[in-house]
This record gives sequence, structure tokens and C-alpha cells, in this order.
Amino acid sequence: MKPIQKFIVSPVLPERLKRLHDLAHNLWWSWDFETRELFRRLDPDLWENVRHNPVQMLSQIDQEILEERASDESYLFQVNRVIERFNHTLKKTPWFGQSNKEETELSIAYFSMEYGITESLAVYSGGLGILSGDHVKSASDLGIPLCGVGLSYQNGYFQQRINIDDWQEEEVAANDFYNMPLDLVKDQEGNRLLIKVPYPGRYVYAQIWRAMVGRTPLYLLDSNIDENADADKKITAELYGGDGEMRIQQEILLGMGGVQALNAIDKPASVYHLNEGHSAFLGLERIRKHVSVNKLSFYEALELVKSSSIFTTHTPVQAGIDLFPASLIEKYFKDYCKDVGITINELLALGGKNTTDPKEDFSMAILALKLSYKANAVSELHGVVARQMWRSLWPEILAPEIPIINVTNGIHQPSWTSREITDLYDRYLGMEWRTKPSGKEIWDNVFQIPDGELWRTHELRRQRLVEFVRRTLIKQYKNLGKPAYEIARVESVLNTEALTIGFARRFATYKRADLIFTDPERLEKLIGKKARPVQIIIAGKAHPQDNEGKRLIQQILKLSHEERFYQSVVFIENYDMNVARYLVQGCDLWLNTPRRGLEACGTSGMKAAVNGVINFSTLDGWWDEIYSPGIGWAIGNREMYEDNAYWDEQEAMKLYNILEKEIIPTFYYRDKDGLPRDWIHRMKNSIASICPVYNTNRMLSDYTNTMYFSAAERSQKMRMNSFTLSKELAQWKKHMRDNWKSIRFLKVETSSTKELSVKNSLELKTEIFLDSINPHDVELQIFYGKIDSIGGISEGSFVSMDLDSEMGTNKFKYKGTLNNWQSGLNGFTIRIIPRHQDLGNPFEDGLIHWFEG
Repeated sequence: MKPIQKFIVSPVLPERLKRLHDLAHNLWWSWDFETRELFRRLDPDLWENVRHNPVQMLSQIDQEILEERASDESYLFQVNRVIERFNHTLKKTPWFGQSNKEETELSIAYFSMEYGITESLAVYSGGLGILSGDHVKSASDLGIPLCGVGLSYQNGYFQQRINIDDWQEEEVAANDFYNMPLDLVKDQEGNRLLIKVPYPGRYVYAQIWRAMVGRTPLYLLDSNIDENADADKKITAELYGGDGEMRIQQEILLGMGGVQALNAIDKPASVYHLNEGHSAFLGLERIRKHVSVNKLSFYEALELVKSSSIFTTHTPVQAGIDLFPASLIEKYFKDYCKDVGITINELLALGGKNTTDPKEDFSMAILALKLSYKANAVSELHGVVARQMWRSLWPEILAPEIPIINVTNGIHQPSWTSREITDLYDRYLGMEWRTKPSGKEIWDNVFQIPDGELWRTHELRRQRLVEFVRRTLIKQYKNLGKPAYEIARVESVLNTEALTIGFARRFATYKRADLIFTDPERLEKLIGKKARPVQIIIAGKAHPQDNEGKRLIQQILKLSHEERFYQSVVFIENYDMNVARYLVQGCDLWLNTPRRGLEACGTSGMKAAVNGVINFSTLDGWWDEIYSPGIGWAIGNREMYEDNAYWDEQEAMKLYNILEKEIIPTFYYRDKDGLPRDWIHRMKNSIASICPVYNTNRMLSDYTNTMYFSAAERSQKMRMNSFTLSKELAQWKKHMRDNWKSIRFLKVETSSTKELSVKNSLELKTEIFLDSINPHDVELQIFYGKIDSIGGISEGSFVSMDLDSEMGTNKFKYKGTLNNWQSGLNGFTIRIIPRHQDLGNPFEDGLIHWFEG
């Protein structure tokens, strides 16, 4: 039944506990142990039942318990201590306040489709969301002026249930935003602040939820309101749900609605950071505003918007890119094109590889690349993959020149480090590991931790992991209605002293969760020895439409039920942040087996490492950058094969060999004190090598220093004098595009055609025809080096040529000199590229002209 009136009911907190409300409504508690303990102490069972949601807890807790705690002096002492630290944390001068460039106004709007802040705010599905959550947490720690923008999904991501046939099923668990650490944004009159976004034939309205993540606000748009038709209420119903039309509706609301929300809140940004291409429509909305308010043309506004946009790509394969049919773009953007004065084909060209094919699918990643000043991949290897993947956008330039740089991901260490390891670090590293996690000299103090103390701490975490797995499996089995004897069996599953291997991630086939199960007979021999037991704990979800991933889960589950494996191989359902913490904090070995080049970065191994868990992984993503013998183990040596079955077979054998000959013996070799000294030394080496580099504080400082500030400075320059530079640059680019095809080489001469020694110089002269292009608007470059086996110059160097003379009728002579030869067969060629002091990079429009032979 529809209610006559709606209103919010709040719990009544005793006066001495009033500040619990403030603590509950700031997600700072999600990475502060003592604050979480404060809520857990109120009612431990209720804390677990509400999935660690303090707002919901305070709304459900018995009033008598609150009154009792209000007169409990020990509890009040803890409350006051936490509040004092909370206030100090938010008020102290952070890194950004100490080191920023005061002449540049910086404010960043960070857009992401999902955010993994904590398991009770279920608006995330996996790695992208976890990274986004860690990003905003570190922005708070560092004091970077950033706000997050996303969507509030009524049903979040699905809850995974494994049925009696070991098949994954999906359940919907509706989010109750009024009982979450969220507040509705209101206008000056105290009413809900609403935005309205144009859709075909209608407006879609959204209210805005605000979550405070320490210092950092996170704004989530919600279309499930009475102002919308039922179909439009569902736009924010489910993360990654529905068909292509639902996806475009979500991405319009995220991008275009997100920009409107920031304007309505009066929080416009100087830099817009697109975390993946889902939010790329935000650039179009910003252009529309500049066309309407500042009376710029579409392409003038594009230059302005581009100057302040940053794009991070996480996808190493084309199949992971959002594509929309041209007809769908026309349906949703036909009126937009009229508003900004362009044709639909001009808009389609912004999302296409082939700018002259109006039927090509519209790529959100391409739109993001074309509307961004800078773009980055998320690891060094992913940078190589991404530059190759998007080479078709810049077909004439060399792969290393493709304007996609690398900023390797990291983790927010306080969110993932166990309480026990945290206490250990505090004692031996000092408190600065929390505030300055990139300090290598701080992490080197890990070698001061006594081996026995580190090992006992780690064993305690393994024991807690085993206890958690047993509790979870018992609940799983009871929910399935399994007989009592099967439930009794899982009460003693696993061994608290056995070598424990963890594998937890999305069940995409390229991640090869089944690699370790390739040869069950050999695996049985490896892990079934009573003197040296090994156990494997697995968790992860397959996408609801990914039946291959679901079959993979089913195969592993059926194997785990076999008598030979039931004590040593377990699968935990409904992988979330809580399950992840237990696993990365309690395993001994973290297994990661993607095919090389298909894991953009991966961060679960970083979370394991900060807890002293050793990595065992293929050389992909971040592990390819840091791996060295002594900090973990590598599967393979960067080999790649055409035949996937052969590839899997080869790496499975290598996995088994390393387990058998290195990992298991190292773990079980104990000295006279009963300690695995070799293993412990690897733990310490791993911590000291990985932790100073792979944290989000380092990642955020990289973004700030290499991308955010430069984008803000460029944007500031573009706005000066009524957008003069934006207008001039747009006009200059149009002139260059219109006339580029008419330029050509006329003649190339060299000072010698004979053999050269490595000490010789070679003088070059070339004549070119530029038509109406000014010679000061181009740069001529000689590319030279050794000739490879297929007759090309694969690894050469560039030397710029100087303008020598004007020859009349738009003809010009240039000259240059080549030195520093390598012995052997060498060669050279020449190219012409655009030159303008205010270009972000010379290849923005893909204009390049090589000597045509």
C-alpha cells in the first residue's frame, strides 16, 4: 500500500552517547579498529547481523543497552578517546595542506560506477569499486580536495548463493539507504535537492545521497523517487544489471547527472577524473553548459572541457569496453546535438575509431580518451597492453608514443591490515607507517620485528580464518538443508596449522581459478600428506550472465566434496569485503593465476602482502613490476602462447613443481625453535619491498603531481581572458585538420650515400609543401636507428630538423644532423607533426605525415 506521508524516524541516543551518531555517519570508522570495536561492544551479535553497519545498529539496538552503556565509565572513556582522535584526524593539516601549489586552485571530482568503502554500503561489485573506495579514503588521509560521484543502487550487486547442485544463484538484497551512513543533500530551504536530466521525451529526476569518507564527500545519485515513472526508478536499481538500454540510461545519469549534481551542490571541480569510461558522458554535459552559459561553440567548449579531464582505463581487452549501437546514441542524444550545434555524425565520431563510419558502435572508452587531457593505465604492463589496444586511434605513431601513461594502483593499507599486524607495526615501525606509507625507511624496520613474534601473530590470523570458514560453511550447509552428518563434517574442516593457500576474485575465465586443479591426482599427492598438509580456500562470484564462470565454480565445488579433498579444499559463498579481509589476513600464500596481459593490475595480492602473506602469481599486472626472488614466487617467466590449452597445461605444471619443490618445503622446514625462518624472512622481504610502493597514498600523490595539478593549471589557462585560448586552439586545430592532407614531401637529400662509421655525422635536407599551414605550426623529425629483421626501424631515436629557408609558393627547406650510430645496418625516415605550445600532446588529433617514399 502507498503511504499517505513519509518521514524519517531516528533513534534516541542518551546525551553522553550523542557523538556515536557522528561517528556512525562518517565512514572513517571503516578503517579505524577502535571505532568499529566501540559499536561491536554495544551488541556483538547485532553488529554481525547488520553486516557492520553502525547506523542500522543504532536504529535497532535495544534502548536499555544504550542506557546501560551511557553509565558504563569504561565504555564512555573509549567513546571519548575515539571522538578525540576522530576530531584530531579531521582537523590536523594533511599532506596536501603542507605541500600543495597555492597558485593553482585544485578541486577534483572523481567519477566511478561503483565504490567499495565497506561491505554494509553495497554499491560495489569487485576490484574497480574496491579501488575507487580506497582512492577516496586516501584522498581523505592526504587532504586532497576531492569528492566522489556515483550511483546509489537500490539492490546493489547480487548476493551469491550456491544451491544444492553447486550452481551459483543470485539473490537481491535491497539497500535501505535511510539506515546507512548516508544523508540526503538538501537545499537552503531544507528540502531534498533534486536534479533533472533530459532523456528522450522526458526528464529523469534524482535525489543525492552524501556519504562522508573521512574528509572526503561521496555523492550518490538515486532515481528511485516518486517524481519518476516506474521504469525510470529502476535506473539505479542494480549495478551492472539490465540490457544495453539500461546501461546507457545509467551512464547518462552517472556522467551528465553527476555534473548537474555538483553544480546544484555548488561544488564545481577544476579537474574531473573518469575512473573507467562509464562516466564519459560527463564531458558532453560540461560542454553543453559552456555552450549555453558561456556562448562557446561546441569545439571551443570541447577544448576547455578536455583540458581539465583525466581518464583512467582499467580494461585490457576490447570485450570489457561499453559499446552502444549508433541508433541508441541517436535516440538519446538527438536533442543534445541540436542544443550544442553539431550533427549526430559529429557526436558519433567522438566515440568511434573510424570517424567516417556512422554505423560503428559508440565506445565509451574512446569518448573518454578523446575528451581527456591525460589518460593512464594502472600498471606498467597494462600500459604496454593499453597502448597496443588503442593503437588504432593513433595508427601512424609509434606504440611508446601513444598518450597513455602508467599510474600503478595501490591499496588503502589501514582498510586491509589486520588488527594484530597493525599493533605489531605500531610497536616496531612507529605510527608513521599509517600516515607516510610510502617511506621505505619506515618499512625497513619490519626486519626489527622478532621472527617468533611475527610468526605467532600470523598463526593467530590463520586460526581466525579457519574458524571463520567453519562458521560460514556451517551456515551455508544449514541454509541448504543438508543432513546433520554433513554439517558435522564441516565443523572440523581445515587445519589451523596447515599451509593455507587463498584464491579469491571474480570468476572470469581468464583468471583461471581452476589452474591449480588441472591435475587432481597430482594435487592430491601434494596436499594430502599428513606430515605436510596443504589446504586451499576459494571465494568469488561469476557475473550473472557468465555461465562459463558459474561452471568453473561448480567444478571446483564438486571436486571439494570428494573424500580426498573435503578437508582441504573449500569454497566460501558470497565473496565480499568482509570475506576478503579474513582471507588476505589469514592465508599463508596468495595464489593469482591470470593469463599474462589480461590482469590490468590486481590489488588483492597487495592486501595479502601488507599482512605478511606471500604472493604466488603469474607475472601479470602489478606483480610483473615488483617480483624478484626472495619476496614470493612467480609462475612462469613471462611466456605467452597462442594455444590457451597448451598455455594452461604448461603453467599448471610449473605451479605444481614450485609448490612441491620450493613452497611446501620452505613452509615446513623448522629450526630448533620450531620456526620456519626462511618463510618468515620471505614475509619480511615481501612487506619491505611491496608496502612502500603499492599503497593508494603513493598512487594519489602520483595522480596529484603528474595529472591533477597539470590539468588544473591547463584548465585555468584555458579560462583566462574569456576563454581566449580555448577559442584560439579550437580554431587552430580546425585549420590544421582541414589542410593537413595537402602537405607532402618534395625531396630528401643526404650528405653521403657511402658507409658510415659510428663516429660519422650524416647531414639531411628535405623540402616540403605545406599549402596554407604555417611552418611554425609543424615540426619535422628524423627517426633513425638499426634495421630489424623485417626491414623496419623498431627501436630508433628522434632528432628535430630546423627550418633552413623558405622557397616560395608554400615550399620550405629543413635541415638536420644525425649522430650516435650503432654499428650494423641502419636507416632513417622523416615525419611531420603539428606543433603548438598549448597542445596537451602533438598527437591529440592523430595528425602525422611520414615520408611517403
